[in-house]
Amino acid sequence: MNIQKLTNIGNTLLGWIEALQSVFLLILRLWLAKVFFMSGLTKIKSWDTTLMLFEYEYNVPILPFDIAAYLATAAELAIPVFLVVGLLTRLNLVALFILNYVAMISYPDISIAGEKDHIMWGISILALFLFGPGKAALDHFIWKRVNPQNA
Repeated sequence: MNIQKLTNIGNTLLGWIEALQSVFLLILRLWLAKVFFMSGLTKIKSWDTTLMLFEYEYNVPILPFDIAAYLATAAELAIPVFLVVGLLTRLNLVALFILNYVAMISYPDISIAGEKDHIMWGISILALFLFGPGKAALDHFIWKRVNPQNA
């Protein structure tokens, strides 16, 4: 087999990997969006319980419990929408990472399984932050419009 055939095979495989990368990043965005959106829905489903948990159970630093409850709930309901469409993805991931970290350290009785969930979400958020939202994102289409030579 000559070098040209090997190069063609390698380029074909790299094309498939790149396509799979975009699919993977989309699936990762959708999964994280679902996890956090469902958590936000749980909070608004029983707002009195949410406020009680923030007041007596969670030890959110700096913020008063009610402000923390409103901010966390708003973030869990809004950021997933941005993740699904892939808009301002990295900025929203920073906010989600902070929310995830504060949630993990604020709950004094977090189980090992709960800790592992937060770590897994944190690693997923970090991966998306480092690799970007992928080609199936509004961020990508906007970037192509603004910088067509770098797309």
